[in-house]
Amino acid sequence: MDALRLAADDGDFSRQIRCKWKVVSYNSQPIRSSSGIEVCPTSELIDPAAFDYIVVIGGLLHSGRKISPSLIGYLKKAAELNVPLIGVCTGSFILARADLMHGYKACVSWFHHQQFESEFPRLHVNSDSLFINDGNRITCAGAAGVMHLAASIIEKHCGKYEASRALRIMLEEFPLSEKAPQPQPFVQTKISNINVHKAILLIERNISTPLSIEEIASRVNLSHRHLERLFQKEIGMSPAEFSIKIRINHARNLLLNTSNQVSFIAMECGFLDTSHFSRRFRAEFGKSPSEMRKEALQQLKQ
Repeated sequence: MDALRLAADDGDFSRQIRCKWKVVSYNSQPIRSSSGIEVCPTSELIDPAAFDYIVVIGGLLHSGRKISPSLIGYLKKAAELNVPLIGVCTGSFILARADLMHGYKACVSWFHHQQFESEFPRLHVNSDSLFINDGNRITCAGAAGVMHLAASIIEKHCGKYEASRALRIMLEEFPLSEKAPQPQPFVQTKISNINVHKAILLIERNISTPLSIEEIASRVNLSHRHLERLFQKEIGMSPAEFSIKIRINHARNLLLNTSNQVSFIAMECGFLDTSHFSRRFRAEFGKSPSEMRKEALQQLKQ
């Protein structure tokens, strides 16, 4: 909605000038988000034909909360009227559970790809793109991709300048198309074991303060040795090796895309000793962090 309001708003008053929206629900009760913030509906379920788009915002997949039958009926009525339905983040799951994604491509975050594939094995799912516009179904991976999806809609209805203007105010330099790739996880192969998947997420979420392998094993209810065997089977390396590699790759990304000092990057990636970090970096990439940054800057000047 920020992108929509900034597309034409003057004076930073957050007015609905060119783009208008409503937060609709089957009752007037506040809707509690997974972060704890409550969103108040501004409208009842009015005729879906009154909208150019209906956007479905998803929640926690494992919360157990069921969507209201009246909302499912509303979405199906909108589909019958050919009103484009947009699934944002796990909103794609809601559209699929309502049987509204058959024959359409669904875009989800790489984080939710396996869950979508397992729940809907007959649907075509994509976690490479930021969003997919497939006729009357538009699905988005969520996060920053939402503003670029909004910008593409603004460009279609209001113009390219308005779309770019909205993104610039949001401190985004230029719009990304639906074919722009999502940032991908370090492991590209499909992980079949749920405990290995959980362990990988724990490692990714604790890059700055790495967990011990014993603690990771404990959190996924496995012994240290069993976790080691599962990692070797699934990704061909130990949990410790995986942790080092993912932190070194994160360090490389920070090195090439920020101006932070090498010592800061080392600490940010869980290395307390800069010398140790530099040795591991050279072993992985064949050059020191300073050498890699210097080469990258020289290439930009050419």
